[in-house]
Amino acid sequence: QVRLVESGGDSVQAGGSQRLSCAASGYTHLSNYVAWFRQAPGKEREGLACINSAAGDTVYTDSVKGRFTISQDNAKNTVYLQMRSLKTEDTAMYYCAGGWISCDFDLANFQFWGQGSQVTVSS
Repeated sequence: QVRLVESGGDSVQAGGSQRLSCAASGYTHLSNYVAWFRQAPGKEREGLACINSAAGDTVYTDSVKGRFTISQDNAKNTVYLQMRSLKTEDTAMYYCAGGWISCDFDLANFQFWGQGSQVTVSS
């Protein structure tokens, strides 16, 4: 059974940094595309960053470009999201997701989801 587990979410002050991890188990390699999404209360889930596991290509949504970095460690079957210069509006539940289709941030493109990790940014 495929399982994705996020970790690293915490409370942090604005301007600070945090790194989230997404560990995959249940299959021998990460799906072709692994992405990070987030969802704030009352808002839709939005895609932030995605990595093509085979090629290493990355895609970012405009709101996090230059602040967030997605990376992977294939030996550990883990994908990371390094977040810098955090803002209060970055407060949300963060999810990692795996899929076989593309890095298009359509939720339907991702078949596997973690349970989420809460990030809270205070001013």
